Amino acid sequence: MKPRILALYLLAMTCLLALVSPFPVQAADPSVSVLYQNTFATDPQWITNNPSSDYWDPGLEMYHFAIEPSTGAYAYATVNNYDGGPFTFEYDVILNSVDEGATFRLGFSGAEMDPATGPNVLTEFTNAKFGQIMWLHLVTPGNKMVEVNSESGDTLSSGPTAYDGPTEKYEINKTYHVTVNYNGDQRILSMKVNEKTSGKEIWGYYVNTGEDLRGMKRIYLGSIGDYGMMGIYAKGYIDNVRLTVPTTPAVTAAVAGTTAPLVTTTMMTAKPTMTQPTPSPITTPSSPLSGISAVAALGVTGVCFGLFLKRRN
Repeated sequence: MKPRILALYLLAMTCLLALVSPFPVQAADPSVSVLYQNTFATDPQWITNNPSSDYWDPGLEMYHFAIEPSTGAYAYATVNNYDGGPFTFEYDVILNSVDEGATFRLGFSGAEMDPATGPNVLTEFTNAKFGQIMWLHLVTPGNKMVEVNSESGDTLSSGPTAYDGPTEKYEINKTYHVTVNYNGDQRILSMKVNEKTSGKEIWGYYVNTGEDLRGMKRIYLGSIGDYGMMGIYAKGYIDNVRLTVPTTPAVTAAVAGTTAPLVTTTMMTAKPTMTQPTPSPITTPSSPLSGISAVAALGVTGVCFGLFLKRRN
């Protein structure tokens, strides 16, 4: 076979295979709007009054923290476009050490960033009376405080839905994915902690907010409002911080002669444990093969093959 004819033949086959092969389509999730997201691949420029302890680590591409009581230290990022309503706040955390009496806290709050002042949605990993347990802490805009932790039957938890499931504790030097979800319709605030690697749920529960949440404008960590003994620390790293809100669904006009289905909303009642549905595996859609393109490619292949036969004769 002549080199020229061989080259045409190979070109045609390459075009055909390229058209048949699926092309992945990378598309953003249309169901949510991202208000804040940071993978810490670059310096996040968080505002802090304690840069020696709270800083971006360029080698690990994570954000380091060392939270010490009674220092009033903080680090935060500003979120200017939350107007109230449902949201999902999530992040990864690895705790390298939590001294007895120390607390790691990361939350979504107003400008005060004080666990005693609303509005404040706060996740905590403590090491105190009950050991290494997890907390969901809420102060509403009306300054009503509600909290629950992963200790079975803990009397320190407040509110009508105190947790009475099995005691669950976190481990040092293990990465966890924390998800906080606010259902504005039902006024339910929930927290879920999963092992990052395996995806296994460690603990999850909820509280009733009793009022609408609004006015949060900072994602923060620190020790404001913590007046414990100095010289103890909660140290580690956070990563993949993300805050999203649902997008408003498009309104579709009803077709004449059809009846819209009735949608029934069931209010959540208190229960021992909170089980979140396991999300379906995320698949990447592929572009369909264009019929015209396929026919064109076959035509090119046929022409090249005809030329090949003619040259042979």
